[in-house]
Amino acid sequence: MEDSQIIALFFARSETAISAAAEKYENYCRAIAFGILHDDTESEECVNDIFLKVWESIPPKKPANLSGYLAKLTRNHAINFINRRNAVKRGSGQINLALEELGECIPDKFDVEQKIEESALTSLLNEFLASLPIDTRRIFMRRYWYLSPIKEIASDFGISESKVKMQLLRARKKLKTKLESEGFDI
Repeated sequence: MEDSQIIALFFARSETAISAAAEKYENYCRAIAFGILHDDTESEECVNDIFLKVWESIPPKKPANLSGYLAKLTRNHAINFINRRNAVKRGSGQINLALEELGECIPDKFDVEQKIEESALTSLLNEFLASLPIDTRRIFMRRYWYLSPIKEIASDFGISESKVKMQLLRARKKLKTKLESEGFDI
C-alpha cells in the first residue's frame, strides 16, 4: 500500500491504518529501535508505542515522508527509553558518548528566539552531509543518527576502529569549521 493511502486511512480514522503502517514499516522501525536499544523486548515495546503515537498524531500532522516520520519518532522514543532505563547510570551508553563528541561543533543554546537559526542550522547540516564522501556520510549517520558503536561501524564497513574514529574526527572538524564560518556560536 502506498504511503499516501496509509495516511488517508489515518485521516479517515480507520483502524486498518495502524495495521497497514505496521505491515509496511514494522521491521524498519524495529531495526532502528534495536540499533539504539540492543534489546528485542524493549525494541518491540518501542515500536508498539510508535504506532500508537502515529495514530494520535495523524491527523493533525500530515507527514510528506511517512518512513522518515516513523524513523524520527522511533529514534526519539528509543532515546527516551534509554534515558529512562539509565536514569540511575547517567553517562553510560552510546547516546551520551555520541552527543559529547558532537558537543564540540554543535551550538548548545536553543530557545524560542533561535527558531530561525535552528532552521538555518538544519539546512546547513543537510548541505554539510551532502558534501561528504558517501562512505564518510554513512559512517557519520550511523554514529550520530543511529547511535551505533564505533566497533560495530568498523565491523560493518570492514575497516579498523581507528579509521572510523579518524573519519568521524575529520568530519566533526569540517562541520565545526563550516558552522563557525556561517556565524554559529560553538
